[in-house]
Amino acid sequence: MTLLQPTYFSTIAQYVAIAKSNKIIFEVEDNWQKQTYRNRCYINTANGKQLLNVPIQHQKGIKQKTKDIKIDYKDNWQKQHLKTLKTAYSSSPFFEFYIDDLLPLFEKKVSFLLDLNFKCHEFIMEALQLEIPYKKTKKFSKETTSILDVRNLAIDKSHTFYNLERYIQVFEQKNGFISNLSILDLLFMEGPNTLNYLEKQNLIL
Repeated sequence: MTLLQPTYFSTIAQYVAIAKSNKIIFEVEDNWQKQTYRNRCYINTANGKQLLNVPIQHQKGIKQKTKDIKIDYKDNWQKQHLKTLKTAYSSSPFFEFYIDDLLPLFEKKVSFLLDLNFKCHEFIMEALQLEIPYKKTKKFSKETTSILDVRNLAIDKSHTFYNLERYIQVFEQKNGFISNLSILDLLFMEGPNTLNYLEKQNLIL
């Protein structure tokens, strides 16, 4: 069993961990932390690596649990994210194959970030045609011994380099190969071969 953080269109490394698991458990009882992939992902654009950030409603001076974090819809971030994805990936081999199933995630408003992240996860699992049951934690434990704890994969500023095998990227001639982007980058480029790619990676997590 593998313990993970639910994040926004998770990194490729996170889906390597998922693809190699027979059961996964998502951390939902932790406190909110900044600088994590909980509400952000990185994609590949003509200008290089670009951040897509889901704005959240901040409660100043109050320690909040991640599961209580609400999304801020003051600015139309959904429209912006979708436009950026279309601009970046419309010429990729499999964008058209997945976009119709992806659209509802940018058209429906959900209140809580955690609900959005689970919807993103379910979209990816369906795209991968991968069925791995998941559970949610009932209490927070800082350390675990009986399961593989890879919650650290959600930390954006970890400066960890994941030696992922190269695959062709849309702007590779301009940007070079960029490792460990959002799973969407791999999915739009590799399509049905994405799961095979994930299973082949030998990452030390």
